[in-house]
Amino acid sequence: MQPVENFAPRVLAWFDQHGRKSLPWQENKTPYRVWVSEIMLQQTQVTTVIPYYHKFMTSFPTVEALAEAEQDEVLAHWSGLGYYARARNMHKAAKMLVDEFDSEFPQTVEGVCELPGIGRSTAAAILSISRGVQAAILDGNVKRVLARFHAVPTWPGDKKTENAMWDLAECYMPNERCGDYTQAMMDLGATLCTRSKPQCLLCPLQGDCQARFSQDPTQFPIRKPKKAAKPEKSIQLLVLMNQQGQWLLEKRPSTGIWGGLWSLPELASEESVVLHIEQRFATQVEAVTPLSSFRHTFSHYHLDISPSHIQIADTKLVMEGEKYQWFSQQNAMAQGLPAPVRSILEQLNN
Repeated sequence: MQPVENFAPRVLAWFDQHGRKSLPWQENKTPYRVWVSEIMLQQTQVTTVIPYYHKFMTSFPTVEALAEAEQDEVLAHWSGLGYYARARNMHKAAKMLVDEFDSEFPQTVEGVCELPGIGRSTAAAILSISRGVQAAILDGNVKRVLARFHAVPTWPGDKKTENAMWDLAECYMPNERCGDYTQAMMDLGATLCTRSKPQCLLCPLQGDCQARFSQDPTQFPIRKPKKAAKPEKSIQLLVLMNQQGQWLLEKRPSTGIWGGLWSLPELASEESVVLHIEQRFATQVEAVTPLSSFRHTFSHYHLDISPSHIQIADTKLVMEGEKYQWFSQQNAMAQGLPAPVRSILEQLNN
């Protein structure tokens, strides 16, 4: 993989004419604002992120505001974006920035990488876009552009291949306009050099792109070797409603799936709903209404969910601040909820 001349000038010329320049995080490009956008954009489309970003920045306009917030409040703002470890790590990193760095981001990629949830590429993006630091990135979009441009014959996730691509990314990084170049490479991968149906005739790199010469650019990047089919799990989620019209929510452990979020009480698929509720929560079940089952897919398994709406007569004492709490329906919807749980409750609210 030999570097090609005039790579960065072509990318920057295209960016000047066609690049995205009006995204909300491109205004007042502070390290904090860029950081929030970069974390939200991981595994998430720009159009999905924009309303979340606006709401998040309104509530937490500074790193100090984020550090001072309760984790529940941060997770509530993240509800629906998924990959909730991102929000938990952001909260931890904000506290670390305030306590150990006087609320200022470190000056080097290595320093920024010490913060929870920030890797080399994200750290480089933060510093290059906000401060003009000459630091190359290698996110998914950039990997795709470079893998196609050089027709990289191996999977980019392979360590040797990834190291070689880092070398290319650093070689192509210009001495000037580092922030613009970083944004340009991300834009090029997001808008032209897309996973399917790349718009090669509009690409500023088409004249030297080896994947284009292959007649099928979508064969690059080389796919990850296939794994076995995802395992399947099944659970019941219980929407308990008392005579005051309140819903019972359960606080998830701080780590693992839906970590730190409020969820619905969970039950193994084969267990009796009525027996479980009468033993754990209530002296009498008035009505059980099964709701439509559905599948929710995580990165590493499928989860089949069978929800039920349960009306109960009265409850055993559930103290505030413990694992279980009663919420009014309005307050329940304001909590940080996993997307499947929010969907179930929204259907009952309509």
